[in-house]
Amino acid sequence: MFGSAIRNIIKSSQNAAKFEAICAQCRHIRANRSIQSEVDTIKSVDVATKPNDKELEPAPEHSSAVALDFGSREAHVPSFNLAAYVNSSSTLQQLVSLGVDLHSIERRKGLGEFVLRLDFEKNIKPCLSFLADQGIAPDDFGKMVTKNPLLFKEDLDDLQTRVEYLKSKRFSDEARQRIFTQNPFWLMFSTKRVDRRLGYFQKEFRLSGHDLRLMATKEPNLITYNMEHLRKSVFTLREEMGFSARELQSLIVRKPRLMMIRPDDLVERFSYIHKDMGLPHSQIVQCAELLASREFRLRERHEFLKLLGRAQYDPQKDLYISPRTIVLGNNFYFVRNVAKSDLETFDLFLKTR
Repeated sequence: MFGSAIRNIIKSSQNAAKFEAICAQCRHIRANRSIQSEVDTIKSVDVATKPNDKELEPAPEHSSAVALDFGSREAHVPSFNLAAYVNSSSTLQQLVSLGVDLHSIERRKGLGEFVLRLDFEKNIKPCLSFLADQGIAPDDFGKMVTKNPLLFKEDLDDLQTRVEYLKSKRFSDEARQRIFTQNPFWLMFSTKRVDRRLGYFQKEFRLSGHDLRLMATKEPNLITYNMEHLRKSVFTLREEMGFSARELQSLIVRKPRLMMIRPDDLVERFSYIHKDMGLPHSQIVQCAELLASREFRLRERHEFLKLLGRAQYDPQKDLYISPRTIVLGNNFYFVRNVAKSDLETFDLFLKTR
């Protein structure tokens, strides 16, 4: 038995020696291959750096002519900078003089090329004359064109029809001027499309003609806004926040911009106003500005008033503070006129929150 153990030890030691010898041979082979690959790489670099006899031969005359002929292709080279064409384009120069922001236009896909193809006398001037006839001040032309240069592709007869539609709906001259200035995209919507939008709001919120015109004039962008977003906002205000039909009607007329805010943000703000600040629905409707303010701003100012013992929003009690004043003005106005404190105390409060 002892002899058998000795034989196993000897056998295992022989296998280990053979294994070590095989590993050494593998390392030697890998080293040789590495050296060979380096040599091949050096040779390939040398060959690449040597001039080719064929490359030294003069190129045919027709190939050099093609290579140097850029004239027929320069006009089609895409450019994302309209400023490069201002010196050579009288149309762009006229737009700049009107106050148009070319940089804002060129950032939107396809608009830079569209504007570059316009002729001022043929495409732009008639449209500007039309806007002037509607009472739009020349100082507002630049802002309108920056927002919607595609207005120049609209037919003047169609534009006039859309103006006449608003007149038939008893929108005043001042209301139409505000609508077109604030939202020039309105003029690109057909009368049927605008009529459907106005009809939706009137039916959804049971608005009178006066309230409908007031809402549309206050927030012209609302009428041309994404309808899917608007429907989600209505659902959020009615179902998730619990506003009644009457409250919702008043809320929308007072602050129509609320419907353009992300529904999740609206819910977050409402939750803080209703639960933390303790305001009922009726008071939130009267102070619709609260829902239009960011939640962190509401939190900072309410907590500061709470620290001072001034967070009292019940009009039936002493030291009443109107919730509307919380979101008015900058921090200096808030601290001095609402909180009756000083900026140093408010800044220290913000740092220690």
